[in-house]
Amino acid sequence: MNSICDMLGIKYPIFQGGMAWVANHAIAAAVSEAGGLGIIAAGNAPADWLREQIRACKKLTSKPFGVNIMLLSPYADEVAKVVAEEGVKVVTTGAGNPGKYMEIWKESGIKVIPVVPSVAIAKRMEKGGADAVVVEGCEAGGHIGELTTMVLVPQVVDAVSIPVIAAGGIGDGRGFAAALMLGAKGIQIGTRFLVAEECQIHEAYKERVLKATDIDTVVTARSTGHPVRSLRNHLTREYVQLEKQGADLKAIEQLGSGALYRAVVEGDVVKGAVMAGQIAGLIKKRQTAAEIIQELMQELQEVIEQKNKQVTEAFYQS
Repeated sequence: MNSICDMLGIKYPIFQGGMAWVANHAIAAAVSEAGGLGIIAAGNAPADWLREQIRACKKLTSKPFGVNIMLLSPYADEVAKVVAEEGVKVVTTGAGNPGKYMEIWKESGIKVIPVVPSVAIAKRMEKGGADAVVVEGCEAGGHIGELTTMVLVPQVVDAVSIPVIAAGGIGDGRGFAAALMLGAKGIQIGTRFLVAEECQIHEAYKERVLKATDIDTVVTARSTGHPVRSLRNHLTREYVQLEKQGADLKAIEQLGSGALYRAVVEGDVVKGAVMAGQIAGLIKKRQTAAEIIQELMQELQEVIEQKNKQVTEAFYQS
């Protein structure tokens, strides 16, 4: 479809977000089989776990998939070697600079695509050898920056020459089309894939996302320097209260320890961190990964055709 598809050998320029505890081999393989780029999230998991996930994914699909590596993970060095040894085609990175791993990844033919929250970091990643960047606005779920997708994407597009993938607040064909109009070559989606049939998170988590409204997300932990967007619940209210009281960072960070695991694996959507983006209010049905991708592409085509017609009519009327 475009340069990012050619670069990665995928059919559609749709990335599945690398969500910790969520994005395992099952959802990654399903997305890749459907023509997008499935991504396994390494999170803070050890290298042996990731190796098993990569091999399990290969049993389900022969198409390209990626691994998301959190560079602050205590296992980052080992994980960086595993993706090279296992022949992973794409690596996306977050929470740090992947520079120290560039040589081994490039020698292994891996495309490196950092997730960035600002123009300055995007330019730094390009200078360091990144093949593309995922530009994530604060509408996204999980750890976020400060700028919105609408304002951030075009500024990064103007600042770098490598392809830009837009992320944050995109969940249907309209958002897809908007991202392309802003100059992105593709999109990354996380929240919508939470309710995919192949996504193995707890059913309570999926139901919470499906019932979300437009105002149901909240950002917490800004005082720690690592803000997180989640769905409102008892945990987020505790966060807000602690921050209002001026609690020390250790107390705030301790509150979030294990919270994502509790929500994703145990189904605790009251005291667990139900991370989701602002787009959650648009998500009202369960689908397979293939159905999600096909619907996105169909909606994209319909939006573009409709807008082309409107522009043409406006041009001739003028």
